[in-house]
Amino acid sequence: MRTRPTLSWSPTEDLPPGTTDLGPVADALRSGGVLVLSGAGISTESGIPDYRGEGGSLSRHTPMTYQDFTASARARRRYWARSHLGWRTFGRARPNAGHRAVAAFERRGLLSGVITQNVDGLHQAAGSEGVVELHGSLDRVVCLSCGAFSPRRELARRLEQANEGFAPVAAGINPDGDADLTDEQVGDFRVVPCAVCGGILKPDVVFFGETVPPQT
Repeated sequence: MRTRPTLSWSPTEDLPPGTTDLGPVADALRSGGVLVLSGAGISTESGIPDYRGEGGSLSRHTPMTYQDFTASARARRRYWARSHLGWRTFGRARPNAGHRAVAAFERRGLLSGVITQNVDGLHQAAGSEGVVELHGSLDRVVCLSCGAFSPRRELARRLEQANEGFAPVAAGINPDGDADLTDEQVGDFRVVPCAVCGGILKPDVVFFGETVPPQT
């Protein structure tokens, strides 16, 4: 009876060894037409954690899903309480050397475009233009009923007024701007509706369980 051979191949076996030689990168950039695709790693030096890296938040935090957000007023209260507190820190993040380098390459005409999975807007803050945001941006809010968009800073002002004195101490901040709060800390946090139609407000980001807009 023949036995099936054991497969011991690893996808890393065909990769060259790690190196700090940036020559090939410089050569690629010098030729131009480079497309930049960035993820959470580029923003960690700006104080925004990632999901899957060492100590990433997925090890301790379950992100909000679209299904939970739309189905449960309690889930929305919990989300907005945590996100409102997290925004105070998230909104103060500034571009780091990585963002500035990408913007510099773009200004010199070396890039064909910038696509990011991040929702922090730091590429734009560094000077990049025409950035494709695969997962949206936390600095915008959209109404699920009428589709009206509004600035996040305006929602922050309204939430401050509706929840005067809300200032719990969070255990940490997650990549989606969500602060780690207990149910007790969330308490009876008040969520405000759309100022246009009274509908449900959602950050203009792609939640887990939601699809990226076709036009994006």
